[in-house]
Amino acid sequence: MDTKDLLKKVRKIEIKTRRLSDHIFSGEYHTSFKGRGMTFSEVRPYQYGDDIRAIDWNVTARYNEAHVKVFEEERELTMMLMVDISGSESFGSKNQFKKDIVTEIAATMAFSATQNNDKIGLILFSDQIELYIPPKKGRSHVLRIIRELIEFHPQSQKTDIAQALKFLSSTQKKKAIVFMISDFISEDYEHTLKIASKKHDITGIRVYDIREEKMPNLGMVSMLDAETGETQLINTGSKTVRINYEKYYHEKVKYFKETFSKSGAGVVNTRVDESYVTKLLGYFKSR
Repeated sequence: MDTKDLLKKVRKIEIKTRRLSDHIFSGEYHTSFKGRGMTFSEVRPYQYGDDIRAIDWNVTARYNEAHVKVFEEERELTMMLMVDISGSESFGSKNQFKKDIVTEIAATMAFSATQNNDKIGLILFSDQIELYIPPKKGRSHVLRIIRELIEFHPQSQKTDIAQALKFLSSTQKKKAIVFMISDFISEDYEHTLKIASKKHDITGIRVYDIREEKMPNLGMVSMLDAETGETQLINTGSKTVRINYEKYYHEKVKYFKETFSKSGAGVVNTRVDESYVTKLLGYFKSR
């Protein structure tokens, strides 16, 4: 992709996702993810209805009039976007790849964090850490994240969620709001997720395609495994093959849901042909 096409694509994603974050997500995001606590702002005269526990007795004695302490929420947070860029993210059957939806969701979340003056960092992972962008503020930083999401080419096509979570724990010493976006066709990350969830507020956003749920009967089909690069001839006309495929898929989905829930992490499931806006808003409101 040349520079002109890339900038055009970045701009298109910015216009769409910024509108969503400005009008929909920023308020819900602010409400759902509170700051670290309350910080002292000022002292003012007592007004009817004020909490008497907030009275500053030293100032009250000095002025012979009741005064209260005013606190403000200490808002600044760090958001980490952990994005799976393994081979399976390039799958799509409805004129849109999973990767496109993943990019839009990540961009929307990044702009929502920017609206609240929070820092945003990015971890792109496969079965290794492909790219790490430390948390920073500002629009230009978010645009850099979007550019990387669009044009970055991973060295590996495989997935290792545990490896990505270990990296998160080693680099983010302070609590962060973490959105891990993947299809979660992976296992053996229960232990690392449990450790990371004790420190961070983690949400797993599973993006999937309808064709991954159910294998259609198309007879003999040559299929490419995007993560191993191997091509196999599959008899999709066999009922046993279709049942085993669906069983394997649903086991992975069940593992994702149960593992995240047990660890106290949030879970969002969105299909590429569904509205991720509706899914994310529903999730924020349920928190």
